[in-house]
Amino acid sequence: MTIQGLRRIIVSVADLDRALALYRDALGLAEKYRTEEIAMLGDPEVLLHRRPPTPGRAGVAASYLVDDVDAVTAAAEKAGAAVIDPPAVQPWGERQAVLTDPDGHVFCLVSPGNG
Repeated sequence: MTIQGLRRIIVSVADLDRALALYRDALGLAEKYRTEEIAMLGDPEVLLHRRPPTPGRAGVAASYLVDDVDAVTAAAEKAGAAVIDPPAVQPWGERQAVLTDPDGHVFCLVSPGNG
């Protein structure tokens, strides 16, 4: 028995519409379906679940592969994300920014090389 891959990331959010403004509109994750309590986006899936969030900086953070870290970071900020570490080339060669979503969950935006 082994892990076959990543199926989905579940993010608890206080306000589903506010979360969609970031994850769907600013980050560009395609909306697959939505109910009053959840929204399923992208592939692998990001499930936004309306329930009390318990954010923290010491836990797991999702890294989203993007074409232009700087542009997507700017769009994410406009949608309510806060920058922890601005876009910069990392020692392992990726350009990365570290942010928090409006509920305080940490996520990263990455692109290969200097992208």
